[in-house]
Amino acid sequence: MTSETAAAVKKSEVPAGGVWRWIPSLYFSQGIPYVVVMTLSVIMYKNLDISNSDIALYTSWLYLPFVIKPFWSPFVDMFKTKRFWIITLELVIGALFGLVALTIPMPGFFQATLLVFWLLAFSAATHDISSDGFYMLALEQHQQAAFVGFRSMFFRMAMLYGQGALVYLAGSLRDFTGDVRFAWIVVFGVLAIKFISLSAYHKWALPRPASDTAHGDPNQVVATFFTIFGKFIMKKNILLTIAFLLLYRFGEAQLVKMAPPFLLDSLDKGGLGLSTQAVGIVYGTMGMIALTVGGLAGGALISRFGLKRMLWPMALAINVPHLVYVYLAFVQPQNIYLIGAAVAIEQMGYGFGFTAYVLYMIMIADGEHKTAHYAICTGFMALSMMLPGMISGRLQEYLGYAHFFVWICIAAVPTFVVTALIKVDPAFGKKAE
Repeated sequence: MTSETAAAVKKSEVPAGGVWRWIPSLYFSQGIPYVVVMTLSVIMYKNLDISNSDIALYTSWLYLPFVIKPFWSPFVDMFKTKRFWIITLELVIGALFGLVALTIPMPGFFQATLLVFWLLAFSAATHDISSDGFYMLALEQHQQAAFVGFRSMFFRMAMLYGQGALVYLAGSLRDFTGDVRFAWIVVFGVLAIKFISLSAYHKWALPRPASDTAHGDPNQVVATFFTIFGKFIMKKNILLTIAFLLLYRFGEAQLVKMAPPFLLDSLDKGGLGLSTQAVGIVYGTMGMIALTVGGLAGGALISRFGLKRMLWPMALAINVPHLVYVYLAFVQPQNIYLIGAAVAIEQMGYGFGFTAYVLYMIMIADGEHKTAHYAICTGFMALSMMLPGMISGRLQEYLGYAHFFVWICIAAVPTFVVTALIKVDPAFGKKAE
């Protein structure tokens, strides 16, 4: 019996009936730290009167662990099991959420909470590595395919919970108590309890696949990584590929940092003056549902027509809806339904257009070392959000919201240039007839 066959036999020993005990909770727990460090932190800092330039610059740095995640992923394989990493990291993440709650009342809370968010981002990125690795070890190949849609669904539910329910809770507590800091202390206290509970739950619920073992030679892992990275760099038209990965979301990367502050800022500052609860409903709930619908529609259409035919419609979809923010900034409407519809249109376009980006990464990663090469692509994906996001706050403060959103529309030009230049196999992504 070959080692591959033996591994398959060992994997099949994991009872299939227990899958529903852990897939929903595992991918929900994967989504929460990400949405906290990327979105919830922005809203919290805005509530606590941090400037837009500081919010954009410093929270964009929190993408860095996701950029460099491929560099330390081999070390997760070498020490302990994926199951151990998941349970331990959830306990660590719970403790870090508690530490955020403790540092919010401090005089230097901005620097202190940023440090904790930085540790949270590293923990979240490592939890991603462990969770995705465990998913492949604990399930047979046909099960992996069957449950991939469900894991994405529960990740999206975590985004809804983080951007919607938790933001609404923070706003309600602030209105009830009159103390914005206390409101966010409670939110992070809830998160701390939730993750400590998840760690205990997963200690019981996660299976113990025999193939989940530490492996790899510490003396060879670095050399192996650079060999794999070298093969990625040697791919055909790699510079154009990297340009596409960095520039396809150039406008969106800046918009996403400034959208919540724009919704929260008062009318005299050029914003819409929404309450924190309203932002939780409009941006965190309606927007996330629209994003999910757009993504599902994008996947269905690529399956029908292929990536090449859908590439331009999706590049347009991820950029043209930015015009709704130009309208909102110049007109400053106060009708919550109109604002909600505008945000939903932009988010649906983003979800629809982002599908092409994901499929392009899969196409580029195909071949030898596809898992490692896809991880490298996701590093460039995180970098594409980090770098433009860092300057977005300074630009917004210099231009004002209305002209900043005009700039966001102009920022579509690099996207259209790289979209015109890349080469895509006409059959890629298209379902066989």
